[in-house]
Amino acid sequence: MGTNAPPRREPLARGPHEVYFKNLSKQKQKEVMEKNGNNHKLRVCVATCNRADYSKLAPIMFGIKAEPQFFELDVVVLGSHLIDDYGNTYRMIEQDDFDIHTRLHTIVRGEDEAAMVESVGLALVKLPDVLNRLKPDIMIVHGDRFDALALATSAALMNIRILHIEGGEVSGTIDDSIRHAITKLAHYHVCCTRSAEQHLIAMCEDHDRILLAGCPSYDKLLSAKNKDYMSIISMWLGEDVKTRDYIVALQHPVTTDIKHSIKMFELTLDALISFNKRTLVLFPNVDAGSKEMVRVMRKKGIEHHPNFRAVKHVPFDQFIQLVAHAGCMIGNSSCGVREVGAFGTPVINLGTRQTGRETGENVLHVRDADTQDKILHALQLQFGKQYPCSKIYGDGNAVPRILKFLKSIDLKEPLQKKFCFPPVKDNISQDIDHILETQSALAVDLGGTNLRVAIVSMKGEIVKKYTQLNPKTYEDRLALILKMCVEAASEAVNVNCRILGVGISTGGRVNPREGIVLHSTKLIQEWSSVDLRTPISDALHLPVWVDNDGNCAALAERKFGHGKGIENFVTLITGTGIGGGIVHQHELIHGSSFCAAELGHIVVSLDGPECLCGSQGCIEAYASGIALQREAKKLHDDDLLLVEGMSMKEEEIVSAAHLIQAAKLGNTKAESILRTAGTALGLGVVNILHTVNPSLVILSGVLANHYVSAVKEVINRQALSSVKTVDVVVSNLADPALLGAASLVLDYTTRRIY
Repeated sequence: MGTNAPPRREPLARGPHEVYFKNLSKQKQKEVMEKNGNNHKLRVCVATCNRADYSKLAPIMFGIKAEPQFFELDVVVLGSHLIDDYGNTYRMIEQDDFDIHTRLHTIVRGEDEAAMVESVGLALVKLPDVLNRLKPDIMIVHGDRFDALALATSAALMNIRILHIEGGEVSGTIDDSIRHAITKLAHYHVCCTRSAEQHLIAMCEDHDRILLAGCPSYDKLLSAKNKDYMSIISMWLGEDVKTRDYIVALQHPVTTDIKHSIKMFELTLDALISFNKRTLVLFPNVDAGSKEMVRVMRKKGIEHHPNFRAVKHVPFDQFIQLVAHAGCMIGNSSCGVREVGAFGTPVINLGTRQTGRETGENVLHVRDADTQDKILHALQLQFGKQYPCSKIYGDGNAVPRILKFLKSIDLKEPLQKKFCFPPVKDNISQDIDHILETQSALAVDLGGTNLRVAIVSMKGEIVKKYTQLNPKTYEDRLALILKMCVEAASEAVNVNCRILGVGISTGGRVNPREGIVLHSTKLIQEWSSVDLRTPISDALHLPVWVDNDGNCAALAERKFGHGKGIENFVTLITGTGIGGGIVHQHELIHGSSFCAAELGHIVVSLDGPECLCGSQGCIEAYASGIALQREAKKLHDDDLLLVEGMSMKEEEIVSAAHLIQAAKLGNTKAESILRTAGTALGLGVVNILHTVNPSLVILSGVLANHYVSAVKEVINRQALSSVKTVDVVVSNLADPALLGAASLVLDYTTRRIY
């Protein structure tokens, strides 16, 4: 890398495409033709949609044209080739001396998502008539554009064999989905890299119908030579521009995040203006968002800026000379990560459009940028460097391989394609042991002290439970969760339980949609921004749900406890901390930022004791186990805790239980503390009643029985008359945290919504 790299491959002069293809070896395969029926020539339809796919298809088209004894070629042109704003690029097909059989205007203008869909629909309407007239034996489709999807869909439904070029590759945006969709429609595949071949095999495509050929455009790139490249540079960038002292910019919209891609384009132009080098800017493709990108160019005056040349199209022969001798290429075109590597030209790949592509060492990725500085820094790093030439995508011999592959196609083989699925275990759904299995969930309760895993049946029975001390570090904790879950899942077979999924109850703020712990309580260290779903799901091959422990307690009540059949109720957990969950119209409320039902942090006094959250006067600062322990320690330090009938060992730690015991034995100060705690909790419940108006309040946790009377008294004294009729009950569930975690799974399997 850098200035010590081998010298750049100099692309010298070349004439028309035919010059190369006259030298293609004529592989006489008469036996294949005889198998297909005497002197039957393979009728090949090549459909091209835009300037990019033509650069890949043209070498194949010339190869087919050079062997008329084997092939008949029909060319169909559609898409942006026929639009003036995109350079009327069908003309370069005519200049290459191809007869265009059909021109189809299929682009619905608008350059937004709807226009892309309408364009696919318009192509689907027009293509059947063309294919009926041509009756090709095989259609060659390239890549991952929406136009190509329409072509493949039409051909597949009309029983025409499809050869797909560049399947199996991985990139960003909707292109990935379209490419893989075309793969499933195609009968034959030509891929460019070993990884792409492996992807196709993994997608259950028949290995015998996959050809690892390399990229057809590399046949031209690696043989391209032009001694007069300076005249091309002068024509497009000006006579004063020297080799390796200019930039080529080509950036397209990202259809899955148009707003961000336009912002990225704006930052790119700002960086290029600041970098102050002559730059050739090509207009973006026809995808949704391109119109907005053109507006950005015009807003910044790029078309009239002395350092910029803005063009709609450059012929491919000339384009490769421009990128071969550029100081740098910048943008998000696949050309940057694929073809440009053949010359070792430095490339800056922007954004996510090419995420997953194999790249050479000449490519520097800028995945995201919130200012122009990051892009400007990348330009300073890359501009003017020279890298070794890369052959990741081809060795210059793709076309001969593809032609040989085409000749080997037996038209008498059944048209229906077959998929090569990996072997799977025999279906045991009719086995009596399987039928009698108990549908169950793996429930995980992540507490401040203990980590518990249980097998819970559909009826709420805890079949088996495992308990370990909760490790202090993230790595140890996650490893222990996985170990305990794997052990429990294995044991489930022995106790005749069929595990449907894993539910996790944890303290802190949780995003249940993604299965991520966003922020944890201070009781659980190193437990923020933790993805729990992915590693556990990957290890057990089961669906995983995650939620806050208070929400899980509410779900447990809804499925197994007092909340069953109740439309609106609130659960309050009284334990080490204070938490809860709110069920409204039978559904759990999470809130816009997953912070709903943080009931322990309802403020009931402006100058109350400090809470662990940093605020003052929260319910949790009065009524939690930690708060009661704090007050018990104060009494003990002043020798005011122990009364007759109580004793403590010297090493024994003072706890909330000692305070409760002292109050029961007549300690007036302990009684006062518990009364204050009960009043604080009661005031919090009154606030809840006035906010969400539930018909039931369920107190859960180890302190619930000590608070229920005080809460009812405060409601009768402080609440509006319209809510005083609310029922306040103590939970009868033995383990709401585990049952709630199980409910995450069991509710989904029975109702299919959560």
